[in-house]
Amino acid sequence: MNYDDSLWLIFLLIGLATTLPRASFILLGSRVALPPFVQRALRYAPAAALAAIVVPDVVLVAGSLQPFNPKLAAAVAAVAVALRWRNPWLPFIAGMAVLLAQRFGLGW
Repeated sequence: MNYDDSLWLIFLLIGLATTLPRASFILLGSRVALPPFVQRALRYAPAAALAAIVVPDVVLVAGSLQPFNPKLAAAVAAVAVALRWRNPWLPFIAGMAVLLAQRFGLGW
């Protein structure tokens, strides 16, 4: 098997790995029910995916871990506002205000 064949095989396997789980829910429909603990765990999947996307960008600066940086302070402010008021726009406004205040006010 040469390099091109193995590459196409990898593409095919990746396609199957992403399509089969999705298609199984469509094809099986309501005939198969997920166990309750899996259903409870799936409720947290969007939050976990969002955290996996956002947290590395907030904590890492230039590829290294920096626990004290302007983005982390802005994220903490946004989370605090989101937990307090439950308004979808206020966390964005608070986070951007903290970030801009640090960038332009403190020069970070």
